[in-house]
Amino acid sequence: MTPTDDEDWLYRRGHYADGPGQQPAPPPHEPPAQYGGPTPVGHYGQQPPSGPPAYGPPPTASTHRTVPTPPPARPAAPPLPPARASGRRGRVLRWVVALLLAYLVVIPLVTWPFMPRVDADPGGDRPADTPGHVFVLAGSDSREGLSEEEQKRLGTGSDAGRRTDTIMLLYVPPAGRAALISIPRDSYVPIPGHGRNKINAAYAIGGPALLVDTVEENTGLRVDGFAEIGFGGFANVVDAVGGIEMCPEKAINDPLSNLDIPAGCQLMDGPTALGYVRMRKLDPEGDLGRAKRQREMIGALAKKSLSPMTIVVPPRWFGLNWSLSRGITVGEGTGPGELLGLAQGGLRIATGQGDTLMVPIGDRDAQTQAGSSVLWDEKRAAALFDAMARGEGDLSAYA
Repeated sequence: MTPTDDEDWLYRRGHYADGPGQQPAPPPHEPPAQYGGPTPVGHYGQQPPSGPPAYGPPPTASTHRTVPTPPPARPAAPPLPPARASGRRGRVLRWVVALLLAYLVVIPLVTWPFMPRVDADPGGDRPADTPGHVFVLAGSDSREGLSEEEQKRLGTGSDAGRRTDTIMLLYVPPAGRAALISIPRDSYVPIPGHGRNKINAAYAIGGPALLVDTVEENTGLRVDGFAEIGFGGFANVVDAVGGIEMCPEKAINDPLSNLDIPAGCQLMDGPTALGYVRMRKLDPEGDLGRAKRQREMIGALAKKSLSPMTIVVPPRWFGLNWSLSRGITVGEGTGPGELLGLAQGGLRIATGQGDTLMVPIGDRDAQTQAGSSVLWDEKRAAALFDAMARGEGDLSAYA
């Protein structure tokens, strides 16, 4: 800078003069501060106020301290699409259902071959097929297969032969309520080829086949299956489900039935339950009262057999099916389809979707050639059987 320029700059003359509203210009050989030159000095050597400059662009990011940017977080796995998640849950559910069905079905199929068979086909002309299913259920007094110790424990005695203490019809309509219908064993009816007699004589004369034939002739219904259970089989089935709760109104002490129990609800084991359904001498209604208790016991047994606590516990479910396979005798023509219908009827009875009743009675103590007998109310009994032949789903009106 020349001396003249120094003086002009010092005294603000010439091109160094402050114009109105203008900032002093920097010396020509020094670039303005915003372009990288030294910080300008204010009037009389004072520093300009701090803060952003009054003119020019704001400081760039390069004039500030750079803060390191943290690395980006690892992205989370994207959720499964709704359709894919739903499909996976559906497959799991199908597997669970398949395993449950296999568990429920395989165990009965494994024990099925051990079930005894008997000829229960009456042959000859039979009634036409009707809607639904009709099964003959017989409870015999057979001691077959029982040791002396078991006969003593059950209080059955050692009488030989086989007689029917219990005769029932299990009716399963195509839809609606099932029905468990007692036929009093002293019912005085025609027996094909043997005149008139008490219905239990049909079993004593010709076994299951003649009993089924007698039922068909007197009801007009086609029988789809036959099942029989003896003393030992019944007691074992009751024990297999852990006992049955029954509620006698009065205390019972009957040595003939090996029964000594108090009044009120109680859990009965196999021998006690057997005595309870056998006892009739002390029952005011005799055989009809016994038939009523038998229906109550069968309903309670079906309910306990199909309860969740029986089904979901493998030892109990297997034990029940094993006891049934060893204690129940079925007709030779009774296959898996008939057993499925039998199980369906038992399920309806157990879940309250069924009724228990008796063939309508006209005379409870009729004197016949066979002694004291039971006569049906022919008109009401015919109406009941006609309703079954039509496949009606509610028989309560015919009780």
